[in-house]
Amino acid sequence: MILPVNYCSSCGSKTARSIPEGEDRERDVCLQCGAIHYLNPKVIVGCLAEHEGRILLCKRAIEPRYGLWTLPAGFMENGETTAEGAARETREEAAAVAQNLCLYHLFDVPQINQVYVFYRCGIENGEYGVGPESLDSKLYSPDEIPWDQLAFPVVKELLEEFLSDARVGNYPIRQSVIRRPRGR
Repeated sequence: MILPVNYCSSCGSKTARSIPEGEDRERDVCLQCGAIHYLNPKVIVGCLAEHEGRILLCKRAIEPRYGLWTLPAGFMENGETTAEGAARETREEAAAVAQNLCLYHLFDVPQINQVYVFYRCGIENGEYGVGPESLDSKLYSPDEIPWDQLAFPVVKELLEEFLSDARVGNYPIRQSVIRRPRGR
């Protein structure tokens, strides 16, 4: 669900939903200055970081899914590339320096207006720790991954694909659409 923009960020006046000339969908348009307010998807960036065959997971210290394991990831910031954002999130959540980032998987999640971009990478010197949004972090071998304690279905899918790709030594760039029924 997209929340409306009630007041113009340019002049502070009220907005109303209308289809601007040349557009094909409703937008929030300022009734005073005519500014069109575009609401676009959020981009989540992250890393599937690996060291000596083990995968770095973080235990979430924030909601949603507090206390469950995930890959280091979060919202991309203005002024950074997707790779820079993924490396920053890895540093923030796992105190690890991501190196040799390679684009691995893009997930479109239209029902919640998000796009996830994940990179494969190494960890500088195999060093990691715990950031302020994590309770713990750990390098897991494939047979140790806590599958029943993963925070998000997309993380499970990504890890399964990665382990399958690792078995054959080929890591194609992937793209998926995650469709969830409305209201879930």
